[in-house]
Amino acid sequence: MERDIEKEIIEAEENLRTAMLISNLEVLDELLAPDLIFTNHLGQLISKKDDLAGHKTGIFKIDQLEASERHIQVKEQIAIVSVKMQLSGSYKGVPTGGSFRFTRVWAQIKEFQWQVIAGHSSIIE
Repeated sequence: MERDIEKEIIEAEENLRTAMLISNLEVLDELLAPDLIFTNHLGQLISKKDDLAGHKTGIFKIDQLEASERHIQVKEQIAIVSVKMQLSGSYKGVPTGGSFRFTRVWAQIKEFQWQVIAGHSSIIE
């Protein structure tokens, strides 16, 4: 039986979205690579440690995270995802939100197990 890698990536993306919404540190720890490089919409580099700390301390809280316009490109053990997200929540207690475009690079670390190794977000109109 042939694997459907695109389906695996869609499932991983949904697991990531859900974990971000409820700040599930265990799932986020599994899905984010130890050497993650993420550039946020302000141009700041965010590590896995930074991301997990933000969820753990409540610095950022996500109330809504709805995906649309998802594009997936698979190349061997790498998958690139571009997705539009409608986000609302707060950062350091200040309400924030809007439309964002996320690009994530997923790497297969074991059969059927994927981790985000790099990402970028931009605010879109």
